[in-house]
Amino acid sequence: MQIPKRVLAAMLSFAAGALITALAFELFEDSYEQGGIWRAALGLMVGAVVFTVVSQRLDRAAEGSREVDHGSEKLDTDAAAQDAAPSPSSVSGAAGMALLAAVTLDGVPENVALGVSLSEGSGGIALLAAIFVSNFPEALVGSASMRTQGRSHAFILGTWSACGVLLILAVIVGAGPLSSATPETLSLPLAFAAGAVLASLADTLMPEAYENGGPAVALSTAAGFVLSFVLATL
Repeated sequence: MQIPKRVLAAMLSFAAGALITALAFELFEDSYEQGGIWRAALGLMVGAVVFTVVSQRLDRAAEGSREVDHGSEKLDTDAAAQDAAPSPSSVSGAAGMALLAAVTLDGVPENVALGVSLSEGSGGIALLAAIFVSNFPEALVGSASMRTQGRSHAFILGTWSACGVLLILAVIVGAGPLSSATPETLSLPLAFAAGAVLASLADTLMPEAYENGGPAVALSTAAGFVLSFVLATL
């Protein structure tokens, strides 16, 4: 059973709204307070550049795969006209890998910060809830997008399970070896995560949500922002 595209778009825009809160109040603000504006700005730009490069490479790889598939088939006139415009399924499928990259690039520093917060006994639960609210819809939509692209269930479960294990290890590292790290040291990964989040919002999440859901996704984006903000301020 496939989830309707409008439902997926609403979930994706909800995740985007939650990520805006995490970007502004959990990541970049903390980075600025702990390391100053120069560290925060530098880390943010590096995170944005890394995500953009990774996203472009994934898009090119997906386009190359589709070109090979088309080249192996005998195209008639109608098929050639149909292939002239990208189909929604191919665009959505390519977004699945981009979402995986977004969850990983912003999730690792974010979960390191979660581990540090839990070790200090302050703010960790709210941050944990905000991470879940934002990452769960992304993972669900990303998995559905990969399935649309034709990826096997084993590939989808394997990649997202590996991502989950990596994020768990990030929490353990934050609660252990980095629990006594200086604020300046923690400032850079937090800013890096903020940059990756910002780039993923502009490059993938919001365009993909609007393409499949239309103007109505503005409401679910606002809902995601408000809920995540409430959780972040508890």
